[in-house]
Amino acid sequence: GSHDSFSYWVDEKSPVGPDQATAIKRLARISLVKKIMKKWSVTQNLTFKEQLEGGIRYFDLRVSSKPGEIGQEIYFIHGLFGIKVWDGLKEINTFLEQHPKEVVFLDFNHFYAMDDSHHCYLINRIHSAFGSKLCSVECVEYVTLQYMWEKKHQVLIFYHYPLYQEYPFLWPGNKMPAPWANTTNVHKLLQFLETTLEERSRYGTFHVSQAILTPRVKTIARHLIRGLKNTLVHRNLPMILNWVKEQKPGVMGVNIITSDFVELVDFAATVIALNDLLLEDDESST
Repeated sequence: GSHDSFSYWVDEKSPVGPDQATAIKRLARISLVKKIMKKWSVTQNLTFKEQLEGGIRYFDLRVSSKPGEIGQEIYFIHGLFGIKVWDGLKEINTFLEQHPKEVVFLDFNHFYAMDDSHHCYLINRIHSAFGSKLCSVECVEYVTLQYMWEKKHQVLIFYHYPLYQEYPFLWPGNKMPAPWANTTNVHKLLQFLETTLEERSRYGTFHVSQAILTPRVKTIARHLIRGLKNTLVHRNLPMILNWVKEQKPGVMGVNIITSDFVELVDFAATVIALNDLLLEDDESST
């Protein structure tokens, strides 16, 4: 999976998003501030299509309306506004049309400046984009690839807002817990990932290990021009990848792992290769 999957493009010309503090919004009237914000808002270099082609199958999505804009259009957001959600959904659907055995998880977990009418608009857009590819809520343990292929389903939508209850194709957010370490220290991050794996639910939910470091205000202040990638990600990704290589999948093991800048190391291939351990277990048990 990728963290803030849509943030490969953010709009420096748009207003600062409603996910930001008032002080930041005031500062952002200075054009240089938005350029710096972009360096810290972008967590991926690859488009949805490129991420899909690289093996990413879980997408972490934050969305917002644009306050003051007429209509109910919804955009991806991370400090600054990204592309329209509709354009991203179409791009993902095009890939799925071309690869009918592939399955994706779309996790809508943060919503800003949205009332119920915005949510209804977005949910209708999701249904318009994927239609019969959407997998209705089921017991998690039933949802194998075989099950998805038989039903011709390709998309699981996780929706962290109460309206999910009214739509059979929206999975509740609590089926996709994603504990967040909120640290700049790679050793604390790895300890957190170990602890939350030990505490994960044995049955009934998926589980996201967020292998990401989060800048604090002072981190950004000290390294304004360098940005997220050069300050935190480049230096620490090799150690994070080594942790991934040591993991075991399956019950109480890793399930979904997310990272920033997924193309900088062999991230997707390393995570995918963990599945071979499940095959080895199957063979040894037969």
